[in-house]
Amino acid sequence: MYFLVFGAGALGQAIGCMLAAAGHQVDLVIRPRFLAPLQQTGLEVSGVLGTFHAHPEQLGLLTSLKARSGAAYDIVLLTTKTYDTDAAIAAIANLSSCYCPVVSMQNGCGNLEKLEERLGRERSLAARVITGFEIEQSGRVQISVSADAVHVGGCVPGVVPAAAKRLAEALTHAGLPTVAVPDIYQSLYAKLLYNCTLNPLGAVLGVHYGLLGEHEETRMLMDQVIDETFAVLTTMGGSVPWPSAAAYRNVFYEQLLPATYNHRPSMLQDLEHHKPTEVEAMVGYVSAQGRIFGVPTPCCDFLTALVRFKEHQGGLSGPIT
Repeated sequence: MYFLVFGAGALGQAIGCMLAAAGHQVDLVIRPRFLAPLQQTGLEVSGVLGTFHAHPEQLGLLTSLKARSGAAYDIVLLTTKTYDTDAAIAAIANLSSCYCPVVSMQNGCGNLEKLEERLGRERSLAARVITGFEIEQSGRVQISVSADAVHVGGCVPGVVPAAAKRLAEALTHAGLPTVAVPDIYQSLYAKLLYNCTLNPLGAVLGVHYGLLGEHEETRMLMDQVIDETFAVLTTMGGSVPWPSAAAYRNVFYEQLLPATYNHRPSMLQDLEHHKPTEVEAMVGYVSAQGRIFGVPTPCCDFLTALVRFKEHQGGLSGPIT
């Protein structure tokens, strides 16, 4: 298959490397700073899922889509940060010969809806990824944790698109366990619960996930985030795999948190590199939906404000492009 990975940071580079190593043709749209190192060394992925190598000649390395305007991709994987979603979709939509499915593999919620609005529901898919990726140095990505298989699905609940099945098979064969599911929204909302509970608090405090679960004070805050996020999702009409916030807390503390104990929050990594975070697609999303549906979200509001402050403290005024 011929893949385009648009916005290849840690996640995109890892997936691109694994697919290329499995024999697929892969183009990566990367930031200019990655171009020269990857042209020299290619990519290496290591960690809990094994070790994978892709030589430079196995990868199409791009800093824009101008050179591939007529490419006929089989699947596009969208792996940008959420604040770059609109620009990425516009660039993909301008590919003159590309009418293939586009899969948002991003954090947070709202990305699939943007794809559907611009490209139509037949081309729009999303994937939920609960695996930790981090660039150790140019050309090397570490997979530190993996709490579950990737889930991929389409816009219509109850329907598993053929493209979702093909992608699941390709990723699984490449070494990243993936399942095509009939309700991707449920998977995305489940990830939102997890991300909202850990990511912003870990970023503000500057600690890995596991430490948050060891102290009563931080558990109290995480419990409140779970309650607020669950209430917002329920009021929106969203479905999650657990009947109540209390049931989710049991799974969270007994299974999900231990499985990702040593992972450092992506928001923390962004702040350390003086980059904007995806807070607006996580607790910021919960706060915004809470205002729309009349659900109080004081803890999510507070964490959103703190992360925004940390961004400004680092001298950021908007997305880095």
